[in-house]
Formats: sequence, structure tokens, C-alpha cells
Amino acid sequence: MVRKKIEIKRIENITSKQVTFSKRKKGLLKKARELSVLCDAQVAAIVFSQKGKLYDFASSNMQKMMERCEIYRREDFSAERFQREQYVQDLKNEITVMVKRIDLLQLHCRKLMGQDLDSCSVGELKEITIQLEKSLTVVRSRKAKINEDEVEKLKEERELLDERPRMHLHEMVHNYVVIQSN
Repeated sequence: MVRKKIEIKRIENITSKQVTFSKRKKGLLKKARELSVLCDAQVAAIVFSQKGKLYDFASSNMQKMMERCEIYRREDFSAERFQREQYVQDLKNEITVMVKRIDLLQLHCRKLMGQDLDSCSVGELKEITIQLEKSLTVVRSRKAKINEDEVEKLKEERELLDERPRMHLHEMVHNYVVIQSN
């Protein structure tokens, strides 16, 4: 005979609930015993009924197993804590490096703006001058390109404006001819 699958949901009927609890509790504890015997594993199972009654199974001393579980949890917690602390320390180190880089970039920008130059050597001042000249060349080149594009656009607009009167005159002549021929 094939067993049918049942839907796992809360049982409302009190009698059915008690029968199901009893059968499943026995099955769980039986499986715990089997796992212990078959695999030579240390197994502990603890079940509390709805009324608070304790049912348990331990393949060895339950108290020792609980102590071992607590030690394992503390060690696991310590390992997680160490990982978190290491992660936080890595972030702090990264922040320190970034702050130093930002400070250097801000100092460089101030020097390019002609500020904080008192501490600069002659070599540094020459480098800043070269950098500014290169930047000025790029800015002037871009400005010239924008001006050229603007002049081209204005020429095109002017040509369109110059063509309009000629087109208008051509239309007037055409309309005159059409009127005359009628």
C-alpha cells in the first residue's frame, strides 16, 4: 500500500494533534538512535510537548553534550567576532589611505590655483607651471573649436536667410505667370 503525502500545516483538532505528536516524537527519537548506532555519531534530541513535558535522547551523557554544544557556540561566536573585527579594521585602513589621497589631491588643486605655494621648491613650481601651460593649451583649443562651430552655424543660418527672399521672389514670378496665362 502506498502512503499518500499529507499537507504540513497546523493541526487544529486536539486529539489528532496529540496522536500526531506522539507518533512523530517516537519516530524522531528512533531516527536519532539509529543515526547514533549506524554512524557512530554523538546525537542528542530534545523535544518539549505543548504542555511543557520534556522528551529527550542522548547517545552519551546529555549534560556533557550540552556543555560541548555551548563551547562550540562560543568558539563559533568568537570566530565570527574576529572576522567582523578584521573586516572593520580593513575598512578603517582603507579609509585612512583614502583620506591621505584626498588630502594630497586637495593640496595639488590648491597649488594649481596658486595657493599654498610657500612650501614648493623651484622644481615643483616648474612642474606646476608646465601643468598650467598644458591645461591652458587644452582650454584654448576647446574654446577655439566651440567658436569655429558657432561661426559655421551662424554662416548656415545666414545662407538660409539669404535664400528666403530669392525663393519668395521666385514664387511671386511664378504666381504672376500663372495669373497672366489664365
